[in-house]
Amino acid sequence: MARHRRRHDHDAVPAETQVLVIGLGRFGSALAETLVALGHEVLGVDTDAELVQDASERLTHVAQADGANAKALAQLGAGDFPVAVVAIGGDIEASILCTAALVDLGVPLIWAKAVTDAHGRILERVGAHHVVFPEHDMGQRVAHLVTGRMMDYVELDPGFALVETAAPRELWGRSLADAAIRQRHGVTVVCVKPRGAGFTYATADTVVHEGDVLLVAGEARQLEAFANRT
Repeated sequence: MARHRRRHDHDAVPAETQVLVIGLGRFGSALAETLVALGHEVLGVDTDAELVQDASERLTHVAQADGANAKALAQLGAGDFPVAVVAIGGDIEASILCTAALVDLGVPLIWAKAVTDAHGRILERVGAHHVVFPEHDMGQRVAHLVTGRMMDYVELDPGFALVETAAPRELWGRSLADAAIRQRHGVTVVCVKPRGAGFTYATADTVVHEGDVLLVAGEARQLEAFANRT
């Protein structure tokens, strides 16, 4: 089962848009701060005065309010935001009520954090356009990292991923065409990062050296086997 459920594949956050983030815990605050860094205006909302005060130094706007209260959201102008994120995780009832209120206010694009499958299904039914499971996703990601030589792991689809890994010894001094990685291992090298340099797109003529880092795409099991080659 995909842990990121999406109802509209064409939905995206326009450049320099306004985003409403409700819930300023670890997930919500990190998300909100990243959005600001990307050039978006963010209104962060939480019931906790301390969290709101802390976020005031990093976000465009903050407000102390109950995100589960439809009237409070309306007073904040939530219906005028093109995008809203419900980052409430600990209180499932509040998460659901908040999502439903945003739907009633006509927010065009609503992302919501879920902590269980049942929670996620309810969020979808009340109208969330995207449901994410950050704890599950991070646990899955770390599991791949601690059991092998991968430096990073991103699941793009169930069973298909993009990984960052050190170049296996058998590739050192060989071009990608000569190594025939796709034919022999069933994976595709997308980018190569030489030691001391940045990532560049891989081509058939790219020669892999000791210390290079590879960005590789493919089926999860084949990626695991490739990354664990010495």
